[in-house]
Amino acid sequence: MSETSHSFGYHSSLYRELILEREEILRHKWIESEKVGHDVGFERTLLDWRKHYRESWRCSRVATD
Repeated sequence: MSETSHSFGYHSSLYRELILEREEILRHKWIESEKVGHDVGFERTLLDWRKHYRESWRCSRVATD
C-alpha cells in the first residue's frame, strides 16, 4: 500500500466511525465487567453490544452528523 493510500485510510470517515464504534464497545465491556466483578472479554461484549445497542448507536450517530 502506498504512503498516500495508507494515510488516507486514517483520515476517512469510515475509519473514524469504526474507531468510535470500537470505543463504545470497550466502554460497554468496562461497564459489564464492573457489574460482574471480572473481565467479561471482548468477544462476549462485542456480541452483546451489537445485539442490544449497535442499531440505536448508529441511528444516534446519523442524527448528530
